[in-house]
Amino acid sequence: MKRKNEDVSGDADSGRSSNKRPATEAKPVQDHFRKGLFEAESISKCAQNYATSEPYKHAVITELIDDDLLRAVRNEIKENIHFTPKETDIYKIHQSGDLANLNGLPASALERLPSLLKLRDAMYSLDFRKWISSVSGAGLLSGEKTDMAVNVYVPGCHLLCHDDVIGSRRVSYILYLNDPDKPWQAEWGGALRLFSTDEVADKSGKKFKLPQSNFSKTVPPAWNQLSFFAVQPGESFHDVEEVYRRQVGESEDDGGRVRMAISGWFHIPQKGEDGFEPGLEEKLAESSSLQQLQGKADEFDTPRTQWHASNVPSEVEDADEGLTEEDCQFLLQFMTPNYLTPDTVEELNELFSDESVLQLSNFLGSKFAPLLREDLLSDAGSKYDFETSRPPHKHHYQFIQAPWTSQAQENDVPFRRVLEELLPSQAFAKWLALVTGVRIKAWTAMARRFRRGVDYQLAQEYEGEEPLLEYTLCVTPTRGWGGEEAEDDDKTAGDGASNGQTKQTEIAEEDNVGGYELYIAGDDPDDGSDNGVVVPSGSKSQTGAGDRRSTKQKKADPAVYQAAGDDEDDGILFSNAANWNTLSIVLRDRGTLKFVKYVSKAAPGDRYDFTGSLEVEFEDDDDEEADE
Repeated sequence: MKRKNEDVSGDADSGRSSNKRPATEAKPVQDHFRKGLFEAESISKCAQNYATSEPYKHAVITELIDDDLLRAVRNEIKENIHFTPKETDIYKIHQSGDLANLNGLPASALERLPSLLKLRDAMYSLDFRKWISSVSGAGLLSGEKTDMAVNVYVPGCHLLCHDDVIGSRRVSYILYLNDPDKPWQAEWGGALRLFSTDEVADKSGKKFKLPQSNFSKTVPPAWNQLSFFAVQPGESFHDVEEVYRRQVGESEDDGGRVRMAISGWFHIPQKGEDGFEPGLEEKLAESSSLQQLQGKADEFDTPRTQWHASNVPSEVEDADEGLTEEDCQFLLQFMTPNYLTPDTVEELNELFSDESVLQLSNFLGSKFAPLLREDLLSDAGSKYDFETSRPPHKHHYQFIQAPWTSQAQENDVPFRRVLEELLPSQAFAKWLALVTGVRIKAWTAMARRFRRGVDYQLAQEYEGEEPLLEYTLCVTPTRGWGGEEAEDDDKTAGDGASNGQTKQTEIAEEDNVGGYELYIAGDDPDDGSDNGVVVPSGSKSQTGAGDRRSTKQKKADPAVYQAAGDDEDDGILFSNAANWNTLSIVLRDRGTLKFVKYVSKAAPGDRYDFTGSLEVEFEDDDDEEADE
């Protein structure tokens, strides 16, 4: 299968939802579908199944297309269609260009895709659009605005939770083209998964629908199977399960586990078509669940940010005055001694003043760190009372917020001590104030666990007026994430690491198992786009994401796959692979996006970290007020 940036099916970045040349409807197309599909009895049965389906109305139709035609389509795709690998916070995929562009190809290219042309025209024919409308009750569908592409999921590929609501989409569909001679096995992954929703109300009584944390319906891919559902704001939430890598001992007779499908949308009728309603597209945009949730910020999110007032004196100016002997003795129970010396604190302050970022290796001391690692490796996820975040179209991970009273009976449990003693302490806040040169007004902190094959944090934009100081103490106890220390894990930071920078190594794209944390420059904070953030490329980001570049999209749409041109700025601000015993500190400005990439089931373990945010003001603020 060819995977190159060139694409005989059109420009992969030209956009998949623009008006295209109408699909051909002059040919009789019913012969391209299985016999009996268009008979009244068959339509009635499909419509009844659709109407009673859960968790929301959807259909799964087997043996949709004439088998000989679909096999020919698959062969043409394998031989002639080129794919672009794409990865963002929400997906990892290989994709063709928009198949609606086929009409614009030269005759020499079209000659190689006769079956694909027949299929596309059949899918958007008047007969089949009427069939979809009759079964779904979704209303008339456009034959002018076609919107389809070939998506290929190889092991490690995935698409996280979203609802498909954008623009004029009316019905979403997936037609599977997996190897017809090697039936897909459910344990390989790659299933379409549907999420139930709960109805919630804000303080004014206005009601919203939020997806539950976990999916409630699974539809495994199968050759010549069509899945479709009406696009519904705040309701049609779904994802595509990761295609899992082959495990040791599993049969190699699996065709490489290549999940191939043609997917896209049927749109509302366009101007000049039967059923066109002036202003309908604008009304649909207003009802978009993305816009609703952006307007409500994090009102329905868990965890909810819990701010605690700072107890750090405002007069903290340098290490000699700021950290008392009692503070140092307390911090030495946890931290590497070198990070507490006045010279190191001053050097870190200078680095942070220049870069607004610090990354400190071996942050926890050589006595405490091994104890914490042993604690985490002994199944901390089941020992402690983690909760699960929500909603899944924003994030999905386990968390415990500070302050916290653990279930552990022993007071010296390392995990408990970090969250209950170190992070909320005045001494740690003083140290942060010293190395960053800011005054801390309030703080919040939590422990997080990102489980293999389950968890992630999608890109969210910081919307505060003033910068926010954020830190992450990554304590992932397993190796093999692509950010391994060049030196021994628990060695005290020496002369070679006096600037606190972690030495990391890059890994190949195919070995990328996710779990990395990434800060990236977003669009103008007022333009409303915050989804579909593309992993940057060529920036030595240590994420293992491969050659990707950021794309600043005009519309927030997690389901639109775009790739940026080579001349675009990658936009990366800071990145860090999941690793052991590394503290990162970032001053986050308004509009900056941050996410933690989905952790593949092939990862060497779960990602663990402690993370916190601090509301701050800068040292010269009071002086400026006094002058005024």
